[in-house]
Amino acid sequence: MSKKLWFYLGFFVLLLGVFYLVLFWGTDLWRKKLPTLNDVKEFEFVNQDGDTITNQNVAGKVHVVEFFFTTCKGICPRMNTNLAAIAEEFSNDDDFMILSHTVDPDKDTVGRMKYYADSLKINSKHWLLLTGTKEKLYEAARKSYLLDDQNNETAAIAEQFIHTQLFALVDKSGKVRGIYDGLNKKEIEKLRNDIQLLLKERYSGPRFVNGVFQNNPS
Repeated sequence: MSKKLWFYLGFFVLLLGVFYLVLFWGTDLWRKKLPTLNDVKEFEFVNQDGDTITNQNVAGKVHVVEFFFTTCKGICPRMNTNLAAIAEEFSNDDDFMILSHTVDPDKDTVGRMKYYADSLKINSKHWLLLTGTKEKLYEAARKSYLLDDQNNETAAIAEQFIHTQLFALVDKSGKVRGIYDGLNKKEIEKLRNDIQLLLKERYSGPRFVNGVFQNNPS
């Protein structure tokens, strides 16, 4: 094969490489991908400031989800200490939030949640403490975030009590992308790394326009 032919062949390969680089650079196709575990169902809860929070408030934001209760003396303080470190690390990123749901809404009123949030110096811009009906909270834990076995809902709701150390990681489009042990150092480090991965992903919906839920990509 002549040098001229080799030159043209090499130039063609280089041109093809540049073409694919340009084609995929503007997408997420070249990035490491986390699996999609579930879709978060529509929800409506109240935060520590008394404001109603729905899917619309977290659309386009990566968020970590936990379930706890303010009177917990066991695992909850340790979980929230780990979350506080994560909240501090991503405090300058407007596309990141933490959602902490109570599992004891009869005691965890808005006022108690506000007191608890203030005691931890929680910034409600990035960290929401949520309360609501026990039925809806437990449904979210099991059917949206996969943080409790759905078979546990066979008992009467008054007899049920979720006490889990697991965190869920949700992407900008409302899809669960990971479950982590909130007390395990290696799992917390993996959570940090995965948050960074999801923050780099493009937001591809679902989205809200003028309060209307839409499934088409933005």
